[in-house]
Amino acid sequence: MRRALLSTIFLLLPLTAGAQNLPAKQLLSPPVTQHAADTPKLVEPRLHVSRSGNVSRPRVALTFDACMGQADARILSTLVRERIPATIFVTARWLKKNPQAVAVFLNNLDLFELENHGQNHVPAVDAPVLIYGIAAAGSPEAVRQEVAGGADAMLAAGLAAPRWFRGSTAKYDPSAIRQIRDMGYRVAGYSLNGDGGSLLGAGVTEKRIAAAKDGDVVLAHINQPTHAAGEGVARALLALKGRGVEFVRLSDVDGIGDDDTTQ
Repeated sequence: MRRALLSTIFLLLPLTAGAQNLPAKQLLSPPVTQHAADTPKLVEPRLHVSRSGNVSRPRVALTFDACMGQADARILSTLVRERIPATIFVTARWLKKNPQAVAVFLNNLDLFELENHGQNHVPAVDAPVLIYGIAAAGSPEAVRQEVAGGADAMLAAGLAAPRWFRGSTAKYDPSAIRQIRDMGYRVAGYSLNGDGGSLLGAGVTEKRIAAAKDGDVVLAHINQPTHAAGEGVARALLALKGRGVEFVRLSDVDGIGDDDTTQ
């Protein structure tokens, strides 16, 4: 009996050790249960803009996600001061907390294209999965609400109706992509992850973005003013401008995405 009890304890030890390594949020939340057969295929679409074909003037589309939190003045002020166009994907939550930044966008509509990043920054996946620890929308109805709620918030803030959508984590399942396309949107992927979700250091971020090639769509974040990555983004903007890069917004040129996101 004692030997059986000891065997059970040793079997349970790895499980409790693994639980200690989980984030507190996941420990407190009920797990998302799925059978392997029900797990959706997730895609992370790529997007390029049409190339300039000019070696001395490559074409790059800068896109910034404004998920939650505050506006990063280091990036925003550089874009305005240097007159660098960009496409900004905003959530309803971010719009509510950043009226001053919204005013800057509205006063510089020649520079900024504002697009839809969703209502509550949940992944636009219509099955109950966790992506990077974030619970997905989980149903077609919830995907629709995430997209429509983001658009409604933009209109309420005085912004133009969006034509592009990029969901939280930039991952989708094919059926959600079809649903979002049926709602009239193109789905914005990217070709160059500039700041690793704003988690990279300033030097690495600068090097990544400054190396952008003709036709690249850069993804970075403009909502983490305390992260070192923002400093790297601001420096990279100056480096790209010094290279003679032609900056475009997604509405300015043709965008070619895979996974049926733009066609």
